Amino acid sequence: MLVKDVMSDEIHYIKVPGNRTSALSLMRETNYSGVPVVKEGTMEVVGIVTRTDLVENPDEEQIALIMTRNPITTSPDEEVNVVATKMLENNIRRVPVVENGELVGIITSYDLVARALSQIEVNEPLESYMLKTTPTTWERTPLNIAFEIMRYFHLKVLFSLNNNGKLSGILTETDFINESEVVSESTVHNTSVGTEGDKWSWDSTNVLYVIKNHLKFSDKEVKDVATSEVVTATIRTTVSDCAKKMRQNNIEQVPIIDVEGELVGLVRANDLIKALTD
Repeated sequence: MLVKDVMSDEIHYIKVPGNRTSALSLMRETNYSGVPVVKEGTMEVVGIVTRTDLVENPDEEQIALIMTRNPITTSPDEEVNVVATKMLENNIRRVPVVENGELVGIITSYDLVARALSQIEVNEPLESYMLKTTPTTWERTPLNIAFEIMRYFHLKVLFSLNNNGKLSGILTETDFINESEVVSESTVHNTSVGTEGDKWSWDSTNVLYVIKNHLKFSDKEVKDVATSEVVTATIRTTVSDCAKKMRQNNIEQVPIIDVEGELVGLVRANDLIKALTD
C-alpha cells in the first residue's frame, strides 16, 4: 500500500511570513493539530507547526520562529511501512507529502491506522503496544492544573477519574487549547545599583518592565470539558479491532481497561503503526 492510497489530499497550510493568530484560527477551524508551512507565493514546504509549538512558545508571534524547520517529508509513491518507520524514528505524528518540490498532501499516524491498519488482520493483543503509565486527574481539577499534569507526562491526552476512582472522561490537547487564550502579563524589576555603605542613597532609579505571554484558562473544571462518552478497549483487544474503533469514532487514542473496568493503559495511533513496520 502506498502513501497516495491513504494520505489526505485536502491541503491546509500556513504561509511564511505569518503569525500565530492565523495558525491557531486555521487549526481551530479545521480541528487539525498541526499543519505544514509553505513559503509565500509557492507550495514549497519550509516547516511544520503544531498546537504544541504554539503552546510552548507563547511569546513568539511569527510562525518562522515557532515552526519546526526542514521537516521530514514523504512522496505519494512511498510505501506506508516506510513512512510509518519515519514517524516512529523521529517521534512525529504527521508528514507532509511532497511531489516535484511542492506540497500535495499530508499523512498522519491516524491516516495510517484508519485507512491502512484497519484494512489488514493483525491479531496481536494491545498489551504489546499500549503505554502502561497514563496521565490521570480528578474530574473536579481546575483546567490550568490539569493542563500542567498533561504536560508533565509529555502526552497529548489526559483521563479524568470520578470520586470512585473510575474513568469518567478524556481530554486532549485540543480541548485545552479551545478553553484558553494567550494573555500578556507585565512585571516590574528595579535594576538600580546603590553604593556600598550608602544603600538608601540612589543617584537614579532604573525600572525594567518585562512583558511575558502565557496561557490563561477558563475557570471550568475538567468535568466541564472532558468527553464523557469514552471509547475503550481491553488488553485482549486485537490491533486490527482497535484500529477499526479509532476509524469508526474518529479518535487517535483509546484508554485500556481491565475486566473490572479499571484503567490500566493507553494506546495511541502512533503506538499502533508499529504493526505496519513489523
